[in-house]
Amino acid sequence: MKGFKSGFVAIVGRPNVGKSTLLNYVVGQKIAIITPKPQTTRNRILGILNRADGQYIFIDTPGIHQPRKLLNRYMVAQAKHTFYDSDIILFLVDATEGYGKEEELIVNALRNSSVPVLLVINKRDLVNQERIQGIRDEFVNLLKFHKVFSISALTGDGVEDVLMALGELLPEGPPYFPEDMVTDRTERFIAAEIIREKIMLLTRQEVPYAVAVLVDTFKENEQKGILHIGASIIVEKDSQKGIIIGKGGNLLKKIGTESRLALEEFFAIHVYLELFVKVRKDWTKNAHFLKELGYGEKS
Repeated sequence: MKGFKSGFVAIVGRPNVGKSTLLNYVVGQKIAIITPKPQTTRNRILGILNRADGQYIFIDTPGIHQPRKLLNRYMVAQAKHTFYDSDIILFLVDATEGYGKEEELIVNALRNSSVPVLLVINKRDLVNQERIQGIRDEFVNLLKFHKVFSISALTGDGVEDVLMALGELLPEGPPYFPEDMVTDRTERFIAAEIIREKIMLLTRQEVPYAVAVLVDTFKENEQKGILHIGASIIVEKDSQKGIIIGKGGNLLKKIGTESRLALEEFFAIHVYLELFVKVRKDWTKNAHFLKELGYGEKS
């Protein structure tokens, strides 16, 4: 297909900058979970946008930060590994935050990048133009960018300008994925992430960061039109198990209800969901168990 473009676009930035929101917007479907809590994204997720001129493959990465636990070190390694797998890098910064320690880590990591880096100032709907110009001036003095944009990933304002620039930069080539595919992640992975999102939204303090979700069963009964999902909620301590279950099992019931509704919306089928809470002491520091949960491929 002469003139057809295809390639990989990494979305990098600090935690909670709007990377997953941007990914969901460009593919037109929610494939990455979103919460107000930092470090929601733990794995690299591909989002595939098919346009007349090409196939744009976006890589949503965990937010780059100073890691303390083994899980966090894995997350940051995942993000930095993406720098070398991409044809273009979108460096997303928060217009309400500006330059900080996380941005310094990213700038230093990108100094030797051999691919074009686009600076994308997100959340422009929350600040004035003077603020955006100030952030732009600060960043262009630190790193050479191919182009600079300001957008709102939430509303989509300005995103088309970024897509047009990507279309100019991506190399010519055939599509990597079928046209009807929007992500490389399995249905089991998406289901686990949806459940984890509800847990993060409904719990506080350290609990969201001590939780993993493992889908044990995923079976569709086509005759009855029901999808049966059984999942284990993994925590590090007995006290966290008690919090997740809640008084009289109320919180676990609420997590189950909200997860089931979101799963039914995503899979467009009735869902029968069973949740179990299990303690795996200090799992965030256990390399073997992290690998079992899918957090150990790129450490």
